[in-house]
Amino acid sequence: MSTRKITNEMIQEVYKLLASISTPEDMEILFADLCTNKEVEQMAQRIAAAKLLINGKTYNQVIEKTDISSATLSRVSRCVQYGEGYKKFIK
Repeated sequence: MSTRKITNEMIQEVYKLLASISTPEDMEILFADLCTNKEVEQMAQRIAAAKLLINGKTYNQVIEKTDISSATLSRVSRCVQYGEGYKKFIK
């Protein structure tokens, strides 16, 4: 059985690193190393879905435009409704 070695300090380092990036080009360079293409695509899909929900689109319209799964859309919707991140950063 393996012991989990990921600490809160390590997670905070991720947030600090991301906060230090000032351009989309630099973020792209980091994400190319940090994430798989699929992970970046999934983040992009979630952001697109959040934008559509914020702009009043229905679940069906969001799924049609983004091809997001209903389970993921449900989570994005809960975050749009009750969270802070999407509403704070998506205009």
